[in-house]
Amino acid sequence: MTELTPTPNDCALPRVRADFATFNEAVDYAARSEKGLNFHDMRGELERVYPYAEMREDAIAMAHRLIDAGIGKADRVALIAETGPEFAALFCACIYAGAWPVPLPLPTTFGGKESYIDQHSVQLQSSDPKILLYPPEIADMASAAAERQGCEGISWDVFAQRPAPEVELPEADPEDICYLQYSSGSTRFPQGVAVTHKALLHNLFGHADSMDIGYNDRVASWLPWYHDMGLVGCFLSLVANQVSVDYLKTEHFARRPLAWLDLISRNKGTTLSYSPTFGYDICARRISSQSNVAERFDLSRWRLAGNGADMIRPDVMQNFVNAFAPAGFKASAFTPSYGLAEATLAVTVMPPGEGIRVELVEEERLSGTKRDLSRPARYRAIVNCGKPLPDMDVEIRGEDGEAKGDHQIGKVWCRGPSVMHSYFRNHEATDECLVDGWLDTGDMGYLGDGYLFIVGRAKDMIIINGKNHWPQDIEWAVEQLPGFNHGDIAAFAVETENGEEAPAVLVHCRVSDPEERLKLRDEIRDRVRAITGMNCVVELVPPRTLPRTSSGKLSRAKAKKLYLSGEIEPLELAA
Repeated sequence: MTELTPTPNDCALPRVRADFATFNEAVDYAARSEKGLNFHDMRGELERVYPYAEMREDAIAMAHRLIDAGIGKADRVALIAETGPEFAALFCACIYAGAWPVPLPLPTTFGGKESYIDQHSVQLQSSDPKILLYPPEIADMASAAAERQGCEGISWDVFAQRPAPEVELPEADPEDICYLQYSSGSTRFPQGVAVTHKALLHNLFGHADSMDIGYNDRVASWLPWYHDMGLVGCFLSLVANQVSVDYLKTEHFARRPLAWLDLISRNKGTTLSYSPTFGYDICARRISSQSNVAERFDLSRWRLAGNGADMIRPDVMQNFVNAFAPAGFKASAFTPSYGLAEATLAVTVMPPGEGIRVELVEEERLSGTKRDLSRPARYRAIVNCGKPLPDMDVEIRGEDGEAKGDHQIGKVWCRGPSVMHSYFRNHEATDECLVDGWLDTGDMGYLGDGYLFIVGRAKDMIIINGKNHWPQDIEWAVEQLPGFNHGDIAAFAVETENGEEAPAVLVHCRVSDPEERLKLRDEIRDRVRAITGMNCVVELVPPRTLPRTSSGKLSRAKAKKLYLSGEIEPLELAA
């Protein structure tokens, strides 16, 4: 068997940093290089080399098939976003054909077959595609979702056998919609973010410029392509900036997280890789009992360890540094960022080399309430998420819409060429968050000396007796008790039997003895009372019960819904 040679880090073609009018042009230019995508198996062994030139050739053939199937400009094509050459080619094919690709999630371990079909049926109804293309392994579920919506569903291996008569491809305009992006939590009320070529290329240039992506950089990624950080940051950006990349499938990372770091170590040129907080957390936990870190890993060339997509935990980042410093990992490599699909991807990025920087903020300032002077002050470490991308404006506004000054907490708004065109076919939702070119992100934060600090999601705030409590503060406090991991706790407000609201905390419990469970419940209740000053509802639930979005983030809203409906059943305690 011939040994595969991965695509190179450098080549003779001059690098162009996302300076294209359309993404079509970006693919055309990348195809002139020797760089490309490299797909690895669960153990990190290279199993498919896919140069950009080959991807372009396949994409154009697929574009001809799409057009022959009656798919034209502005039609939607739903694609199950499996990490592999088929999705990459089909995504680009849609753009060459003038259609709008709509990446949709693969099945997860949560919810089962019917839940997956239900989720996709709703997203298909929202995007109204002409066709759904999917990997053959999930034909049963995907075809059922397509049938429920009434669109054609076909596996991509079968579609690849269809005729591909050569036709003239439509010309793309920078103001054309390039793709639709659904948020990872989209279920009941999905919102398809419509992103133009102009917005996409602006963002791809902006974060490449902010992170100083250069000629010899190489990326490793396990992030899913149905999430904006995986799709935009670790696929589309690499095409537009002519960067080679090594991929692990997301499900392979979930089973063997350290394969990610093995991949970075094995490919000596790897300089960039990104992850939400939980990715760093699980790796630090997996390695904690091992002593061969320096022998197994070489992370010395890892220049930018991107961090975003959820609240950044400085304690988790420090644990990662402690675990992998012997392998050459540098704390200064951490590159916090802030973004959202409605702004294509990135809004702010930490300048390279500045690492994790935090400010300690009094909790009463975060919640907007006065401190009870009889209780000691409590502080939370807020992570600096960097500076705005070029041509991106960021403002902090109060409830009255007035801009706030430095270190004053309010709603985060942003404006720039990267901001979305609209929510697809939802003028009302678009008008709610887009005002005079400014996007209401729905996040709370503050500015300090030109840097953005994110506090939390406004909609997650727990408001009881007029006092605001951030769920993260409650969850983080409980996580400090022995035996809990990041993501084991979900906090939200519920109405009690007497009609008053109280904080509720669902906690993954790994204790089997009912007596010990009772002690644990009381310990958690005492911990939350110390933070909020109030009694709370504590429910111990089986491990892996708390729902997550398809990108792996805790879904508090869904946890609350499942708990109130009785679908999450608490464990029994001693009488």
